[in-house]
Amino acid sequence: MFGSNGKKTELPLGGKEPPTFLARGFEFKGSLSFEGTVRIDGTVEGEIRSSGTVILGEHAVIEGDVNAGTVVCGGRVRGNVMATERVQLLPSAVVHGDVIAPLVQIEEGVRFHGSCEAEGRTKRKSIEEPREAAPPAVRHRVS
Repeated sequence: MFGSNGKKTELPLGGKEPPTFLARGFEFKGSLSFEGTVRIDGTVEGEIRSSGTVILGEHAVIEGDVNAGTVVCGGRVRGNVMATERVQLLPSAVVHGDVIAPLVQIEEGVRFHGSCEAEGRTKRKSIEEPREAAPPAVRHRVS
């Protein structure tokens, strides 16, 4: 932006980059890799990877796996959806594939064909880890 003194001034972004936006009508074949947040409303044939957030808009059509920190899906996906943080399926979503994330939110109206694996945020105990012994039973005598 230019102020009255003619010098360029930067808008403060708070240390965050603006999200990438791939609009409706966008078509891509191959693998896409992003850092940060991306919103896709077009068609992608191939894998999508991001360390940040992937937002699949209502008009998105994805033929391939989606792997990100967070995935918010309102479009169509034919492939697996995997996230290290969470997956949210919006009412307009159609997913043909598996969903794997610690937290999964599936809203009413979603069409989902596949399996879902969500472990929550708590650490699961493995079989090898020792378990706490139950306290001894207290016996009461009833007359």
